[in-house]
Amino acid sequence: MPDEAQPLTAAKPEPASAPAAKPASTASHAKNDTRGAIEHAQSAPVEKAAEVSRPKPSPAADPARAGGPPSPERPVQPPVLRQPAVQSSRSGSSNRVRARLARLGVQRANPYNPVLEPLLRIVRSNDPKIETSTLRQIERAYQVAERWHRGQKRKSGDPYITHPLAVTTILAELGMDPATLMAGLLHDTVEDTEYGLDQLRRDFGDTVALLVDGVTKLDKVKFGEAAQAETVRKMVVAMAKDPRVLVIKLADRLHNMRTMRYLKREKQEKKARETLEIYAPLAHRLGMNTIKWELEDLAFAILYPKMYDEIVRLVAERAPKRDEYLAIVTDEVQADLRAARIKATVTGRPKHYYSVYQKMIVRGRDFAEIYDLVGIRVLVDTVRDCYAALGTVHARWNPVPGRFKDYIAMPKFNMYQSLHTTVIGPGGKPVELQIRTFDMHRRAEYGIAAHWKYKQEAVAGASKVRTDAPKTSAKDKDAINDMAWLRQLLDWQKETEDPGEFLESLRFDLSRNEVFVFTPKGDVIALPAGATPIDFAYAVHTEVGHRTIGARVNGRLVPLESTLDNGDLVEVFTSKAPGAGPSRDWLGFVKSPRARNKIRAWFSKERRDEAIEHGKEAIVRAMRKQNLPIQRILTGDSLVTLAHEMRYSDISALYAAIGEGHVSAQNIVQKLVQALGGEEAATEEIDETVPPARSRSRKRRSSADPGVVVKGVDDVWVKLARCCTPVPGDPIIGFVTRGSGVSVHRSDCVNVESLSREPERILEVEWAPTQSSVFLVAIQVEALDRSRLLSDVTRVLSDQHVNILSAAVQTSRDRVATSRFTFEMGDPKHLGHVLKAVRGVEGVYDVYRVTSGRSRS
Repeated sequence: MPDEAQPLTAAKPEPASAPAAKPASTASHAKNDTRGAIEHAQSAPVEKAAEVSRPKPSPAADPARAGGPPSPERPVQPPVLRQPAVQSSRSGSSNRVRARLARLGVQRANPYNPVLEPLLRIVRSNDPKIETSTLRQIERAYQVAERWHRGQKRKSGDPYITHPLAVTTILAELGMDPATLMAGLLHDTVEDTEYGLDQLRRDFGDTVALLVDGVTKLDKVKFGEAAQAETVRKMVVAMAKDPRVLVIKLADRLHNMRTMRYLKREKQEKKARETLEIYAPLAHRLGMNTIKWELEDLAFAILYPKMYDEIVRLVAERAPKRDEYLAIVTDEVQADLRAARIKATVTGRPKHYYSVYQKMIVRGRDFAEIYDLVGIRVLVDTVRDCYAALGTVHARWNPVPGRFKDYIAMPKFNMYQSLHTTVIGPGGKPVELQIRTFDMHRRAEYGIAAHWKYKQEAVAGASKVRTDAPKTSAKDKDAINDMAWLRQLLDWQKETEDPGEFLESLRFDLSRNEVFVFTPKGDVIALPAGATPIDFAYAVHTEVGHRTIGARVNGRLVPLESTLDNGDLVEVFTSKAPGAGPSRDWLGFVKSPRARNKIRAWFSKERRDEAIEHGKEAIVRAMRKQNLPIQRILTGDSLVTLAHEMRYSDISALYAAIGEGHVSAQNIVQKLVQALGGEEAATEEIDETVPPARSRSRKRRSSADPGVVVKGVDDVWVKLARCCTPVPGDPIIGFVTRGSGVSVHRSDCVNVESLSREPERILEVEWAPTQSSVFLVAIQVEALDRSRLLSDVTRVLSDQHVNILSAAVQTSRDRVATSRFTFEMGDPKHLGHVLKAVRGVEGVYDVYRVTSGRSRS
């Protein structure tokens, strides 16, 4: 529960100098001074209701006194006044008139709790056909909340029930459905009272219980450097399950901001900063601009009171002249639209204090330049009328180049749709215009909440989403699924383990500006301003991002770090190589949190895979020094058993620990020697597993031996053929040359066919590599040509500790570079790592081993 809503055990009377403010509409903007903006509360009707005496239930009738949960109180019905018998000479008709008037008076008495009348009045105005049973459910939710919160006080000294009632009034002003209103009344009961979630579910159904549970979890979320992963994830998961949870939380925060004056100054500033960083941007992301504007102005007044007061003063001083100019512009626009037979409502667009302050800071302009920029809004019936009105305005005034934006064709993430343009108006002054339909305006003001402008169903506590716009109902049939940003946020919280990193990504994404680009199929992709083709690729799909090697924007090849602009048509090229992956350099220029998190996740997994390979190699080297049976141990259970004894989950975890340097390979080998029964037993294992001929040949071969032995023949000079450059693992044959020993070829070498004509010179050979063996390998690299491509590939090969013997490069007319490298390497198993590393070079889309048999690896 927020600090400003902590219940107190005893009521503390509110100072006389701070009378309760009148309830105000959420859509209205705070235009008073600092205190007036912060003290904007909706407690007046509640305080009045709190004074109404309510009879206490008798002990026999109160289940709470008998040990059970209290039942909702029934409202006190006004007594029915019986007419006394009239003994007079008046006619019977007069008596009948009096009786009828008395009956009418009783019928017109308010059947609901008078405290709820302001709330129910708003509910009825939203849906005049709402059923009485639904209103009774809302009243029942209030009764339960009032009973369980009875005796609790807010920091202001007001009864605690004033808070959930004010929150629900805000939700009603947003047009939320009955289930959300009931959840608003009950949102603190589960957390602050003995009223359990199971009981709430039995009383009000699953939907209300789900919303209350979600808000209760959100109350436990702590923003900041020490944010716990679980609480941050609760926020995102609850929001993605049902965005109404966040709508309730935003209404809760709005009322708390209105009554923030009762907290200490440091807590006020902390809550205000949290509001500016998290809640106001979230409201904007959900399209709830009325909530966003008021949250920003209230927080602004707390954090920067002097600047706030100065802007309020300047607005008051300049308002008359601005309003006069605004009236002239509005009249001219209305006259033009009437002449064009376009039904429209033209109004001025209010300037909000915090937005004025932000523009002064960001754009570096003075107050006059910003405030004197007049903005008007044109509301019409249809999309066709939007564009017709735009043409009418542009026919009268010249548009400012570069200031037209069509958010109808390309809606924002938060479903916002409108036409924006700036024209040179009367007197040469710029005028900003927003043109949209009434339905678009409702969505622009209330955002995601607009989709719960409900149509009551004949199901208790249930409501259904309606779009109100028949022409767009097919497109918006599932409004919540259209909020792609919520789904994206849910993906981030699954991918990002570090809660601090996730919160930083959330803050960045909330504050960003957007650009809209097109896929080759015509789909619109929204990206942060300054995004690159890499950001675009990851927005399309994770694997597309990982495998991107080039990009084409508007038909032209561009570098991957190029900045995308609104309306760009983007196409990316991907590598089909199995080991294709991102480059670390991408982290230096990508803008979207999604791309950054995906790249980091890939390298995190890649580092683990590399550590496992390094660990295996270290174990093998250490085993060779101890003359242990490598193959037997690696395929047996002894190493697995040792891994479990050392509390590693599996053998891969042990290899990774060795590769990362957490444990010594030599130490592991010593433990293995002990497990095998000591060095003598290990030597016996070697004698059993190594063939005698191979063992003898190892002792006689020189350090330059190629790692091949001839079956049945010792001390023969063996060399590897350069035509096919065989490496261990390749099927091979030997051919006796004249004066040059035995030449070893791959079985599929193109020269084998001619060698087979002399079968008497063909020998059986087999691989027997040693630590001193060196092999020749040839690879071919295919890439999109660019500057420094060759140097980048050779640098990667050098980093892989291979000795390059030759390199040849050719570039085709379509700028495809084909490079062939021949190099020496000691361990053929390392070839896979070399190929994988080369595939990671920017622009490379294929790399493979080359032999005379044209095989690929």
